Amino acid sequence: MAKNEHTSPKAGKAASKVLRDGRTGKDSKTAAGSALSQRPDKKKK
Repeated sequence: MAKNEHTSPKAGKAASKVLRDGRTGKDSKTAAGSALSQRPDKKKK
């Protein structure tokens, strides 16, 4: 993956929902965690 490629905000929100939902399977949570790990760091104020 190139340095400038990141998960979009919309995909990040969807991945967050998957991780918070107790009904999702292990594979789904693994994919969601991977997507969130590719999100850019939050900028400090």
